[in-house]
Amino acid sequence: MINRLIANALPLLPERVVWLFSRSYIAGETVDKAMRACRTLNDGGIKTTIDILGEFIRNLDEAEKNRDEYLSLIDVAQHSGIDGNYSVKPTMFGLLIDADVCYRHIREIVAKAAGFGNFIRIDMEDSNCVDLEIHLFRRLKAEFPESVGLVVQAYLRRTLDDLKGLMDLHTPSVPLNFRLCKGIYAEPRRIAFQHHAEINAHFLEDLDFMLQNGIYPGIATHDRALVDGALALIDRYDVPRKRYEFQMLYGVAPELRRTLVDAGHTMRVYVPYGRHWFGYSTRRLKENPKIVNSIIKSLLLSR
Repeated sequence: MINRLIANALPLLPERVVWLFSRSYIAGETVDKAMRACRTLNDGGIKTTIDILGEFIRNLDEAEKNRDEYLSLIDVAQHSGIDGNYSVKPTMFGLLIDADVCYRHIREIVAKAAGFGNFIRIDMEDSNCVDLEIHLFRRLKAEFPESVGLVVQAYLRRTLDDLKGLMDLHTPSVPLNFRLCKGIYAEPRRIAFQHHAEINAHFLEDLDFMLQNGIYPGIATHDRALVDGALALIDRYDVPRKRYEFQMLYGVAPELRRTLVDAGHTMRVYVPYGRHWFGYSTRRLKENPKIVNSIIKSLLLSR
């Protein structure tokens, strides 16, 4: 309850105060700061996926600007030699305003990344977006089979069926590539599991399906129990290390992250940056008030 009260109060506070809660989890406002964060991670043997902050835009002029910013980011990151790829949120390109405009913008971004032999991850957003984003992924996957992936959320009751329904796109030579996360948006019980134990159980059920069927998973979790469960499944199916990776958020669980890297597992860190960090931070904290505890702990330890 206290965490929720703090999280709900944050949007009412001055940005400089919210930044105290956010600075450890966002690379900064500029592409230069994002590149600096990515180089530091790369130097530690960690790959990245870069995300420009901003979602649920109000008009299509914003969508065009966001497209141009991503195209510029790809040029900068590729010429900087960053070992990483890119994540995009379709609502940032007008998904809920005009899905065809959104497709055209993201197609340009995927084509740009593909020209460098790189990869774009389509983030999954709230339940209003899931069918639209799966359709978007299907369209892009048909044209750029090696250059586009998707996020799936274990807390949605539909996810295992969605995985099965997407297997028509899978081939052994070009496997499906999905980031599997718990899910962070507030969703009703009828469509999403609510309790920690059942979400974790379905996370591992989804991962089991992915590993058995040759899907390349980005195992996105900071939960040690899920990491241990994932490692047990990897051992059970004798999955080669080049056929999966672990993923974590920038600034979260650095000790667990280092343990996995030191053990030889591929690790990718999600690096968000941009001028829209305030909205991102307050939304994420409201959607997941448990984050407040870890942020306060981090702030105290950094003093």
